[in-house]
Amino acid sequence: MKLSAKDFKAWHNKSITLLGMSGVGKTRLAVRLRRRNWFHYSGDYRIGTRYLDEPILDNIKVQAMQVPFLRELLRTDSIYIRNNISVDNLQPVSSFLGKLGNPEKGGLGLAEFKRRQALHRAAEIAAMKDVPEFIDKAHVIYGYRHFVNDAGGSLCELDDPEVLRLLEEHTLILYIKATEHDEQELIKRAEEDPKPLYYREQFLDEQLAVYLRETGAAYVAEIDPDEFVRWMFPRLFYSRVPRYEAIAGKYGYTLTTDELAQAKDESGFLRLIERVLERGG
Repeated sequence: MKLSAKDFKAWHNKSITLLGMSGVGKTRLAVRLRRRNWFHYSGDYRIGTRYLDEPILDNIKVQAMQVPFLRELLRTDSIYIRNNISVDNLQPVSSFLGKLGNPEKGGLGLAEFKRRQALHRAAEIAAMKDVPEFIDKAHVIYGYRHFVNDAGGSLCELDDPEVLRLLEEHTLILYIKATEHDEQELIKRAEEDPKPLYYREQFLDEQLAVYLRETGAAYVAEIDPDEFVRWMFPRLFYSRVPRYEAIAGKYGYTLTTDELAQAKDESGFLRLIERVLERGG
């Protein structure tokens, strides 16, 4: 939603959506705010606990069934497996998404990788459509005054106008734009610790063709999963920037990682938002 600084300051029950690449500080900020009467809605947590819970468990069971000792215990219902996902531990979601490439190195085939990508996209759309309901729950059930939607980095890739209209209607959308220095830090971090990522299917197909051509690999099974993520990350990052900017331009506002770093507490963050609103974006 579009607000003046005065309107924002007078807004008794504030609701904010944080938009930006993973690593720009969305979750760190949300964790800080939840200690100050803000309900922290993690899109990835909702995805893992509500919309991908069964697929995640099924994937774990497939692995467990390959171990004879565990297979027999599972088949006789002697043990059960459950997710232990928390806002601060989203590893099961990441592990399910997986990486494309050589199965001997933990990679997934293209068909299975795309299946999981599609499930994740549908789950993220559903999780974002739950935001209005959780704004109400935050106030009525849990007694929080304010609400912060810690959206996943792939929100800009969903290509679902209904989600954006809904978030604009119910929240103030803030895009956290990485400075040039922080861009390089994010890329460096991804190179050191490559993690599973969500890609739009068209983007994946285009970049995969380039990667296979550049490396000379004939099949996806010849791809090193970690090397592919390292190669893809900067391309994904720079493809997302104009998408974030378009969303912020139409539906919200932009602040930089440097500006966010100067906001040491809730009061500082709220003053920062007022300045962003005063300059109009």
